[in-house]
Amino acid sequence: MRSKVLKSCLALAIALAASLGTVEFAHAQAAKGPSGLPLPRFVTLKSKRVNLRIGPGTDYAVSWMYLKSGLPVEIIQEYDNWRRIRDADGTEGWVNQSLLSGQRAAIAAPWMKTKAKGVFVNLRREAQPSASVVAKLEPGVMLTIGECNGDWCRAETDGAAGWVAQSEIWGAYPGEAFK
Repeated sequence: MRSKVLKSCLALAIALAASLGTVEFAHAQAAKGPSGLPLPRFVTLKSKRVNLRIGPGTDYAVSWMYLKSGLPVEIIQEYDNWRRIRDADGTEGWVNQSLLSGQRAAIAAPWMKTKAKGVFVNLRREAQPSASVVAKLEPGVMLTIGECNGDWCRAETDGAAGWVAQSEIWGAYPGEAFK
């Protein structure tokens, strides 16, 4: 009996956590920045060289330089023509909006990069867990995203195209849908 009660409580807690995640996403997307666009939101770096600054302006020191265009970042704040961004590693700073693109990209399970070898993210032929695997992606692989339906994202990397579970990437919010 005690085991059944514990299992029921665990199932309820998981369901509650899942619904709170969806509510949190909906609430986060309800906030608008001065640009009129939602905050937070994912974008990509437009240029191959992007300075990350400690403040919103060229008078502020450069704390980091990104050397890869197409890298997904999250805009978390806006000030004039400057955007405070966060990358997949959690690094934050300011970049000029002209260096950002509305194109979408993602990184396959960056939180798994330091885990044991042999951990992969499956790129599937269709948007379902039983679909055949098109490619096995190592954590940290960058993907171009065409659309997401809230559970799956249509993605492409190095000539392989398919669907990846939205929960296994950084670059789309849980439950977010777009085309």
